[in-house]
This record gives sequence, structure tokens and C-alpha cells, in this order.
Amino acid sequence: MNSEKRTVVEVEHFIGNLPEEIQEITEALRNIILDASPLLLEEYKWSMPNYSYKGLVCYLQTAKKHVKLGFHKGNLLQEGVGKEILEGTGKTMKYITLKKKEDLQPEVYTKLILAAMELNEV
Repeated sequence: MNSEKRTVVEVEHFIGNLPEEIQEITEALRNIILDASPLLLEEYKWSMPNYSYKGLVCYLQTAKKHVKLGFHKGNLLQEGVGKEILEGTGKTMKYITLKKKEDLQPEVYTKLILAAMELNEV
């Protein structure tokens, strides 16, 4: 792991192999996540980038036409921090689906990431 940049080479390679538009969205989301807190640790697990702080916080899952910013404990996130934009019917994980870089909402995602980190403080 590169302690200066707090990134891992596996994630660099993963992003580098994505189609250009998906690559741009993924890179932007990665930067939002890493900028949200210096305490977040980047890892490459389950064939995708994951971010943890005292446990799993969020992940980036890519497909041909979209990227999902997912939250491992999304079901526990409170209203008012952006919960209304979360999707998913799973018991715990919730996510945001992004198809265009213009749809990014950095402030909302940062609030969600910080709130998700707080869930791991318990």
C-alpha cells in the first residue's frame, strides 16, 4: 500500500482496465471516498475496490454501463445524510447507481461515507 496516496496497486490496475467512461466515474468516486476521510483504508477484495475503517464501509462495483457506490451497512444509514438516494433490497447493503459522471453528488456521498464510518465506531 502506498501510504502517501493511501491507494493500492490492485485498484489502480482494476480501474485502468475499465472502459473510459466507467473509468472516469470510478476514479471520481474513488477520489471522493479517499477525500472523505484520511482514516479510510483502500483494499481490493471480492474483485472490486473496498474501503474500510474499523470494518467495511463502502465499495465500488462496476458494470458495462454503470458504477455502484455501495455501503456495506447501508440499511443502518439515517435519513438526512442522503439515505433517500440509496437503492437495493438486500438486508444490509445499499448502493447508488451512476451512469454519467455529471450525476455525481460529492457532498452527498461524503456525508454518506462519513455516516457509514460512524456506524463502525460502535
